[in-house]
Amino acid sequence: MAATQARTESALSRLLPAGEMIPQRLHEAMRYATLGGGKRVRPLLAFAAGELTGATPDKLDVVACAVELIHAYSLVHDDLPCMDDDVLRRGRPTCHVEYDEPTALLVGDSLQTLAFELLASQPLGERQLEMIALLAHASGSRGMAGGQAIDLASVGKPLEQAELELMHALKTGALIRAAVMLGALAGQPLSADERAGLDRFAKRAGLLFQVVDDILDCTASTATLGKTAGKDEAADKPTYVALLGLERARAYAEELRTEALSALSIFGERASRLTQLADFICHRQF
Repeated sequence: MAATQARTESALSRLLPAGEMIPQRLHEAMRYATLGGGKRVRPLLAFAAGELTGATPDKLDVVACAVELIHAYSLVHDDLPCMDDDVLRRGRPTCHVEYDEPTALLVGDSLQTLAFELLASQPLGERQLEMIALLAHASGSRGMAGGQAIDLASVGKPLEQAELELMHALKTGALIRAAVMLGALAGQPLSADERAGLDRFAKRAGLLFQVVDDILDCTASTATLGKTAGKDEAADKPTYVALLGLERARAYAEELRTEALSALSIFGERASRLTQLADFICHRQF
């Protein structure tokens, strides 16, 4: 994990515009919002899935950075006063606090477009167009942005578990699923059964990530999380802890972990890194 996180940090630093490049303030803010923090779970998943298909590290750098740029843009926009209105991210002032709201808005726009520029301009093989379409779908109204829209519309409203899972399958799960599938697509083709198993893993891992996030929001400190703890409860947002209670939410996380690992059984020991990442996502403390 440490080696892949360091490799991703280096690749992001290389692929982002230099801070000295005009417009300087925008490029500085893009680098501020992207570099120097985060668990890099999505790049980790992309690299682990790429191992299954023999993808080269150079190709995985590109797809991992593309997904991480989309994630970074989403955090910048989520933190804006018109969205979740937060002042702390990864232990530092959020982008709009450190710079200003118009700059933060443009940072998100620029990070998003850079992600697709990378996927379109780098040599990624014959499935390059499929990869671009996959990330676009995961990022838009039928993926992450759509999930955020449902989340904003659901504040103060009770949701059934199926409704909550649909929201998070879009808001959080779609991009995690994209990270896994993009990593796999960067290598040799999988069989239909292998691809189906990997997709099932990615869907359960994405949901697992959100359930654990909800648990940590009400159990971990702001210092540990690097963002404001307890914010979801204070904002009366629908969460798994609010719906199920803390202990049932923890039990559900373990159930999702088991389902994710079961989906990898077709790969045997080849999926050891994905197995380890599922354990990390389930048992992380931040």
